[in-house]
Amino acid sequence: MALPINIEDLLNKRKIESNRIEFKAGWNPDKIYHTICAFATDLDNIGGGYILVGVEEENGIAKRPVKGLAENEIDRILKDMVGYDAKISPPYLTKVSPEEVDGKIILAIWVPAGINRPYSVAESVVAKKSIPKFYVRSKSSTIEAKGEILDEVRELAHRVPFDERGNVAAKIDDISSVLVYEYLKQVGSKLAGDFMAKPLIDILDEMDLLTGPTEDRLIKNCAIMMFCEHPERFFPVTQVDIVLFPEGSINNPDLMIEVPKIVGPIPKIINDTLSYLRTHVIKKKIIKPADTEKSDKIFNYPYQAFEEAVVNALYHRDYQEREPVEITVEPTHVDILSYAGPDRSISSEAIKAARKLKARRYRNRRLGDFLKELDLTEGRATGIPTIQKALRDNGSMAATIETNEDRTYFLLTIPCRHGFEEEVPAVSKEQRYTLDNELGHRLGQISVQVEEAVNQCIIKEKMELGQILGQMFVQVWEKSRSGDNVQELISNTIDLLCLLKENDLSANVLSESLSFESTKELKRKIILPLIKLGYVTMTYPDKPTSAKQTYRLTEQGKSLF
Repeated sequence: MALPINIEDLLNKRKIESNRIEFKAGWNPDKIYHTICAFATDLDNIGGGYILVGVEEENGIAKRPVKGLAENEIDRILKDMVGYDAKISPPYLTKVSPEEVDGKIILAIWVPAGINRPYSVAESVVAKKSIPKFYVRSKSSTIEAKGEILDEVRELAHRVPFDERGNVAAKIDDISSVLVYEYLKQVGSKLAGDFMAKPLIDILDEMDLLTGPTEDRLIKNCAIMMFCEHPERFFPVTQVDIVLFPEGSINNPDLMIEVPKIVGPIPKIINDTLSYLRTHVIKKKIIKPADTEKSDKIFNYPYQAFEEAVVNALYHRDYQEREPVEITVEPTHVDILSYAGPDRSISSEAIKAARKLKARRYRNRRLGDFLKELDLTEGRATGIPTIQKALRDNGSMAATIETNEDRTYFLLTIPCRHGFEEEVPAVSKEQRYTLDNELGHRLGQISVQVEEAVNQCIIKEKMELGQILGQMFVQVWEKSRSGDNVQELISNTIDLLCLLKENDLSANVLSESLSFESTKELKRKIILPLIKLGYVTMTYPDKPTSAKQTYRLTEQGKSLF
């Protein structure tokens, strides 16, 4: 079988925590099966682990080139493992993949957390008779479970994480083969290369996304979360709700803007939510100190803080709760509310301090694995520290955490940086940008991405933008077929027009304000098309290359606001 992750990510300990990866220079079946048993039991709900046989290590780092195993040794090991697997109780089949690395062959043993935990294995799998024992991971080592740890291991029989349970209502047709293939391709799995040659159910089986006996295979909940177009059919209210209170929920609770609910597979919900926050909530200021030529950039909210907060909310929420993740935007702060609350293994003091929340067990360990492999989270209890660091670096106050005694909710409050508090735009529902049928048809002919971007776009100013965007796409970008990110172009066009509404600005200032890759690119993609269409003009049209050149809105441009 092929691994669901790129072998180089394992060798370099990327995306997977180091305590979930063990290197073995050679084949030592007793020690290796103790570790297999420990990963399968997964006492701390970290998601199992990987054992790479034929790889030497030095201070926890894989030595390159790898040592490798002899080809005839590989065949013998694979045959022996069939018998050794039979010495694990309850029954558990290891997943093994020979991998070519540095011109050598190594064995990659993938050990997902078992559904029938806990597992025991013979103390010596090579001996004819040997006492079975339980093993667990302690940091990066495998140890025998004794005393209180053994009692805790035995209690695992009553605890199966929700995302690892089979779903009796889900059918194979509910899983999108497109989403599965895109994921495998993105993470660099060899399964992507065999995708068209195998039935989808076999691919899911190799990804350990099925459970139950052969005659009644069930799709695991985590597969539905990741690869079903509409997981809300199985986990009602799996969505993000965003509400804006331009004047504050206390000062004027009646002035409220509800953004259309964000739904879909979990990675899509995360990306769409972050895209909205980046486009419509995050604002930037450029400050030029008098004693230096360098400009300082500050934000009302640093993007990285939102990124960590949104991912954490979707990763750690309870998918059996019929409650959305709620994001409330106010002039002074943003609240991100999810259900249920933090694990009881996290102390009240740690929650109050809002520094680092290290849970003994993760609620959705397998979902977390998928998100880590997509680089959406690290899963090392670094979420809150990352948020606080991003806020400190931006000059903002620290975020705060609130929950109740029963731990039924988790409320993270991210404060707005001083100086931006009054800048939440009073956007009404009438100001939402909607496409008329004709423009929608024209944009749809150019790109589905355009249509999606515009449909999600809520304009910050009172402006009739349909005409200008339609003309720019049809007359300019359609001809160039540049392949640029259309949503970014839309956002940058809007921001540039809003900047020019206030002042005449040079291309350098505009480029810096919009974080554009270069002034030349900004001119080519946005400024020159706007000039051609009559919405922007040069202040020195006779001297287009003048060092004093700035740009301003024409009367036609001003009429957009």
